[in-house]
Amino acid sequence: MVRGSISNTSTANLVLFLGLVFLTTVVSSKEWVVGDDKGWTSHIEHLWPGGRPIHGGDVLVFKYASSAHNVVEVDKAGYDSCSPGAGARTYSSGNDRITLPRGTSYFICSFPGHCKNGMKISVTAQ
Repeated sequence: MVRGSISNTSTANLVLFLGLVFLTTVVSSKEWVVGDDKGWTSHIEHLWPGGRPIHGGDVLVFKYASSAHNVVEVDKAGYDSCSPGAGARTYSSGNDRITLPRGTSYFICSFPGHCKNGMKISVTAQ
């Protein structure tokens, strides 16, 4: 009987601990508006994220006129060449929310000439 009580208490403590870890992770994520008050626009490549402490689980918010731009999640080669590869995910709502994994993520605008004019960012989430 005592052994069962200890096991149940240990299990309850573990569940409580894991719940607190999960809540801490959820609460600590942050939203970042790409381009700040200017939004997703040309010549953003060297201005954003600009040293922001971005972490895995944070959300990038891309705000733009959907008739004039889009957001395409690409790999490093697509970023360097300004060319989305097969299977690249395209967003076009004008208010896109993308949750970042850990590591480096790459985004471009695929409208003609936009990426070549600096409408692309790479973001490294810790």
